[in-house]
Amino acid sequence: MRRRTLLLLGTAAAVSVGAVVLLTPKGIDQRGLPPAEGGMAFEGLATRLQAAARIEIRKHDASLVLLRQGEAWVLPEKGGYPVRPEKVRELLVGLTELRLTEARTTDPSQFERLGVDDPMRPGSTAVLLRVLDGEGNALVELITGRRRVRTGGNVPESIYVRRPTENQAWLAEGRLPVDADPQLWLDRDIANLQHDRIRRVVVHRPGEPELVLTRGEEPEAKLRLVEPPDMPPVDDVALDEVGRAFEFLTFLDVKPAAEIPGEMLGEARFELTEGLAITVLPNKDAETLWIRLSAAGDGPEATRLEQRWAGWAYQVGVWKEKAFLPRPGDLAARAPAAEAAEPPSPASPGTPR
Repeated sequence: MRRRTLLLLGTAAAVSVGAVVLLTPKGIDQRGLPPAEGGMAFEGLATRLQAAARIEIRKHDASLVLLRQGEAWVLPEKGGYPVRPEKVRELLVGLTELRLTEARTTDPSQFERLGVDDPMRPGSTAVLLRVLDGEGNALVELITGRRRVRTGGNVPESIYVRRPTENQAWLAEGRLPVDADPQLWLDRDIANLQHDRIRRVVVHRPGEPELVLTRGEEPEAKLRLVEPPDMPPVDDVALDEVGRAFEFLTFLDVKPAAEIPGEMLGEARFELTEGLAITVLPNKDAETLWIRLSAAGDGPEATRLEQRWAGWAYQVGVWKEKAFLPRPGDLAARAPAAEAAEPPSPASPGTPR
């Protein structure tokens, strides 16, 4: 009797377990957690991206195209100037790691709310991202929308996305720097050379006296004007600006040197320590200043700078003209301002005015 009871209880328990397994929804795992709704946005993309040759980022009011040249990526609209490799790498790695975490609407009327509507529609905030191979075949096509900001720490970024050929919008996890502004892709640094490395500067403007500035060998020596010898007293601040011409030097715009606008102003040669010499050729175009640079010397620094600068013209702040190609008047000491005349005392009553 006891044995029969135990068998009946065991059978009932087995039937109960089986019922639990059969009746448990497929969307819930044994830990009670829902599985990821999407998975990777582009499975196996890392291998296919080895053939990437063109990146397009398009909005209704802006567009950006990047082309691959060997191991570098360049901006055609800037004459093929190289872009920041780390930014391209961030974008491509972001695509390979993009994970679709939550399916959202399939209703096209709701796409604008998520920022994944037609990117070419006037007023749209959506961005179309395409990565193509050398034959023009699309490796990636994705509409990116609004980012969802989370305030918690160590929380990955999220962004709404949609494939152009599908109506399913997704919330995706990952970072995609889909910027259509070319300035955000350029490394705008030209040079950063410490002022005390400049030992001698020779400035030549056609029809004007040549200026020569030198720095002594004593510690913390400053640049001083040695030619022409009959110059009036000079302004130390103006001389210091010449010495700092290459400190944190950045450009506002860039184009091929053959397309440099304006008229050439002259030439300046900066001689620095470690055998480095830099020639600056400025052009003035209305209210803009453009410069061409060349580096000479026996060391690797000169080679690196020449490879970076050769063939390019950089727009810099117009105020840099006084640093690269100063005139004698730019270096002259300023006369002290005259003291303001003492205001007359108020007239007393009855005094004629």
